[in-house]
Amino acid sequence: MKMAFAAVSVAAIAAGCVGRNDGPCGSGAAGGKPLKVDVVQVAPGHFHAALVQNRSYPEVSEEVRVFAPKGPELDAHLKLIDQFNTREKDPTSWKEVVYSGDDFLEKALAWRKEVRNTPVAVFAGKNCDKTDYVLKCVEAGYNVFSDKPMAITPDRFAKLEKAFALADEKGLMVYDIMTERFEITTILQRELAMVKEIYGEQEKGTPENPAVTKESVHHFCKLVNGKPLQRPGWYYDTDQQGEAIMDVTTHLTDLVQWETFPEVALRKSDVKMLSARIWPTAITAENYKTSTGLDKWPEFLKKDLDANGVLQCKANGEFTYQLKGVNAKVSVLWNFMPQPGGGDTHYSLMRGTKAELIIRQNKDTNFRQRLFVKPREGVDSGRLGKAISERLVKLAEKYPQLRDNGLGCSLENGEWAISVPKAADIGHEAHFSQVTRNFLKYLAQGRLPAWEKPNMLVKYYTLTLAYKAAHGGK
Repeated sequence: MKMAFAAVSVAAIAAGCVGRNDGPCGSGAAGGKPLKVDVVQVAPGHFHAALVQNRSYPEVSEEVRVFAPKGPELDAHLKLIDQFNTREKDPTSWKEVVYSGDDFLEKALAWRKEVRNTPVAVFAGKNCDKTDYVLKCVEAGYNVFSDKPMAITPDRFAKLEKAFALADEKGLMVYDIMTERFEITTILQRELAMVKEIYGEQEKGTPENPAVTKESVHHFCKLVNGKPLQRPGWYYDTDQQGEAIMDVTTHLTDLVQWETFPEVALRKSDVKMLSARIWPTAITAENYKTSTGLDKWPEFLKKDLDANGVLQCKANGEFTYQLKGVNAKVSVLWNFMPQPGGGDTHYSLMRGTKAELIIRQNKDTNFRQRLFVKPREGVDSGRLGKAISERLVKLAEKYPQLRDNGLGCSLENGEWAISVPKAADIGHEAHFSQVTRNFLKYLAQGRLPAWEKPNMLVKYYTLTLAYKAAHGGK
């Protein structure tokens, strides 16, 4: 059985608007003035910093100030920007004005006085420094657009709360880069969970059998064009990068909130941590050299070496908690390298009284994320399929931007498999420009959605509780 429908726009669904591909929805800033943004990149030590600039935006000045220490991370950042500027298809035209020196942060803070347009500081680098940088830049008068995580320990979470409060006082925005909200199967999972004829009511589940589960498996060493992706040496130091519970789980915790309680402003009191644990991934000296290009262990990693000289990197973590009474589980695992032909995997389960909404990304799906709707016991599958098809038609009518073959559903092994056009499966890197456009839209409007700020804080509060639970309450 196969049903196909008009396609829906990924960007439009995620942003809640239908607009041009080269800018946010709405071009007027608060007060009716056109938005014009000056960007400052502060210590761009992770390639996500460059991905924010993988497209041009009419609201953003092409001249970008970069303040960073000298070294290979700055060189890699500038090299990526140059690749964006010189590519054949849709090249950008960024002009990077670089200051490199040990006092880069002081120079970045002082530069705020020279900015004449809306100032935005972008962060993607060492997570141990990020919270301090965010707070200092808010104090100086910058809006903040930050890669995750913005806090990796409980004491840093306290500073993040201070930064949010100060931003409110100054009329500034602090926003983290949640790219996973723009993945098409996640968008559709959220959409279908809001349809009672399909999903029913949200089940509460139990700690042993949570009603919402998010799991992902990642790899330290990935091949890009046949060569290992080069990681910075500090990437393996969880004191600098953050433990798994405070890093990748930021995305998964965000999705639990965003999908289970869409547009609901959450509170700290809605969260009850049940259990949490962390465990290491073993990294040999040869693994480390393959991944970083470094011949020996740096001093800061020697504390994590076992008796055999193998790094015990605290990269894996999971926790179970209740959010407004719904039992949820979040898990992240890191291996060194995938098996031949393999890749990162993702699993997402939402269980309602009428159906389970399941995203799978594994060998069986060719490592592409696919969404399945599984009828609960006693639910008529044919009737459920009809309800799904009717909802997909409505989504296509609501978001008619894509011109491909459209959404479709078919019965596979007792589950309704949702197919999406390849054009909608645009990949991780493209999501950065989507979330950037969303942030620019909020800057133009002069406000975030009412639920966004409290939910960012609840997200990091949840991670902080998990961190404490995994460390024996400390």
